[in-house]
Amino acid sequence: MASFVVGTTFLPQFHSQSQDKYCCFPTISNNTTTKVSATNQQRIKQVIAGRGDNGGEEQSTAVKDRYQTNQQLRRSLNFSGEKPSTPVLDTINYPIHMKNLSIQELEVLADELREEIVYTVSKTGGHLSSSLGVTDLTVALHHVFNTPHDKIIWDVGHQCYAHKILTGRRSKMHTIRQTGGLAGFPKRDESLHDAFGVGHSSTSISAALGMAVARDIIGKDNHVVSVIGDGAMTAGQAYEAMNNAGFLDTNLIIILNDNKQVSLPTATVDGPVPPVGALSRALSRLQTSTKFHQLRDAAKGITKQIGNRAHEFAAKLDSYMRGMVGGSGACFFEELGLFYIGPVDGHDIEDLVHILKNVKAMPTLGPVLIHVITEKGKGYHPAEVAPDKMHGVVKFDPKSGEQLKSKTSTRSYTQYFADSLTAEAEADDKIVAIHAAMGGGTGLNLFQKRFPERCFDVGIAEQHAVTFAAGLAAEGLKPFCAIYSSFLQRGYDQVAHDVDLQKLPVRFALDRAGLVGADGPTHCGAFDTTFMACLPNMVVMAPSDETELMHMVATAAAIDDRPSCFRYPRGNGIGSILPPNNKGTPLEVGKGRVLKEGSRVALVGYGTMVQSCMAAAKVLEAHGISTTVADARFCKPLDGVMMRQLAREHEILITVEEGSIGGFGSHVSHFLSLNGLLDSNLKWRAMTLPDRYINHGSQTDQIEVAGLSSKHIAATALTLTNVKWDSRLLLSLQI
Repeated sequence: MASFVVGTTFLPQFHSQSQDKYCCFPTISNNTTTKVSATNQQRIKQVIAGRGDNGGEEQSTAVKDRYQTNQQLRRSLNFSGEKPSTPVLDTINYPIHMKNLSIQELEVLADELREEIVYTVSKTGGHLSSSLGVTDLTVALHHVFNTPHDKIIWDVGHQCYAHKILTGRRSKMHTIRQTGGLAGFPKRDESLHDAFGVGHSSTSISAALGMAVARDIIGKDNHVVSVIGDGAMTAGQAYEAMNNAGFLDTNLIIILNDNKQVSLPTATVDGPVPPVGALSRALSRLQTSTKFHQLRDAAKGITKQIGNRAHEFAAKLDSYMRGMVGGSGACFFEELGLFYIGPVDGHDIEDLVHILKNVKAMPTLGPVLIHVITEKGKGYHPAEVAPDKMHGVVKFDPKSGEQLKSKTSTRSYTQYFADSLTAEAEADDKIVAIHAAMGGGTGLNLFQKRFPERCFDVGIAEQHAVTFAAGLAAEGLKPFCAIYSSFLQRGYDQVAHDVDLQKLPVRFALDRAGLVGADGPTHCGAFDTTFMACLPNMVVMAPSDETELMHMVATAAAIDDRPSCFRYPRGNGIGSILPPNNKGTPLEVGKGRVLKEGSRVALVGYGTMVQSCMAAAKVLEAHGISTTVADARFCKPLDGVMMRQLAREHEILITVEEGSIGGFGSHVSHFLSLNGLLDSNLKWRAMTLPDRYINHGSQTDQIEVAGLSSKHIAATALTLTNVKWDSRLLLSLQI
């Protein structure tokens, strides 16, 4: 039996081998050096060899059974709400400080990280379940690999809290997702240990492969690791990247974090749902063979020296033998050219460390996929039993897990949309709904509860969602495709080519339009008005409040000869009077409305910026400036009659939108110039989001940074007049 020597401060009480090692409790010893026995190769073979000489199925079952028993915690964790004692974590400032820790110390470190994460997030809010689920994996990765020299790319990135703590940012974790604080996702300009900025799903393998190829071209010797969840594997980009990785055959490590959930707010009203598609059913069947791996590795080296024809023959033999040794499921990743290892218990740090070390030590392995089984919310009972509800949390009570949500008199725009769509579907059985693994985030979980056969979760696959909706529309149904504004960017070619070009009546409900607060620039819906309104056949709308949103849902349902879209923000409504039974009334397409009539300044708001325009008008009126406020409603087709009247009857015209340059203001500018309305003395200004990304923070802070608050609107108008400002009125203005 092999052995190794470790220096340790925290050692477990050793029990008989029949007992589960997770039942051990750490005890404090003096600074001693202790010899611990280990059978490294036996351990790695036990996990890797899902199918070996003994028939495969028995070993496979043994691995799964052992995974189930390992769910017991190593020790009782402290979630009292008091700052936990973290003696091991206190010695870790950067990953280099983890290198000499024993397995037992790494296990204690993982427990302390869980306590730290729960304590911190309970005070700040943030992504909880996903970070708890990969804590053991994070510890193992940083123990084995040497960041920032080695590259670890976290897919999506909301599971990165333990990574941030271990890479020099522990002292700033209390600022996470807050204005001026740490980002909620990995960010390259925040730390050298954040190899790649993320926020959207399924990009990590592509980025990791690019880094691996760059490494080979430059001549470096570092390792590149992609950590991707099973939910993210429902997106096509992940398969495109794996296919390319298999073709390029460069050294790359892909860790498939399989927690049987899409790490997004995907739950139905009855609870969480697993990732959709055949992949989730196939993952548990995938196995591998150590002996075949040895044959494969040797054959690869020999045939590359012999020549192309022999290499082609060996590749076919490789595939044939994998099918014989591992069964049909084992060929799934192998057919893409990846060597598959697993499944591995993602909460067994000893197994993880040994496997990662062995993979790291193989110089010619090529692309390898390590299938790791984890439990989302691991170690914290409220997150284990409700991983969906504890995915993204506000401040909460650590003892109970109860979230301290503030009570509001209104509901979110997302909920108003869902209620309105449900009302439309009650009256029209052709209405169907599509979302991309975002049932909870888009509110369609409520629609699905009422119409389970008319709601489709396509997985994290926005491209497919759009074209799937196009197919539904082509056959006479009325699809509503509900996707976050920033996520629709991933399916834009399909919007243009498959929907708009064919003039198919797909309705796009663009949630999280505009600034989104703590999620920051990765989720900011800044560009949808610009990229949707440039399409020739698209009707583009934005409601000023929740009542208008319901009317626009009805309008979209009524438009059946071309595509349409409407955008609405993150946050709650303003308390406007809702239509009976949440059933809106279709609006006249391309027709805006004047909310307040004046004579000198005209403020034209697009979307919820109308409310800020109304507040700014009060300040202008207090300065003696007669102000008109208009609700554009439509960016395309633009209400030319209203815009012409406003331009001719006012000295100053200001458009305001919570979107990028090229959106509503640009369409107004184009109309004014074509109609000669800028040839007179009209003073026209367009207020948009600045031409830069706005960092995370509260939405109120972001609006201030963007220069789109009511104060900024009023100040913009005042600069175009000869009226002396009263700064007290501006400072007293509340958004």
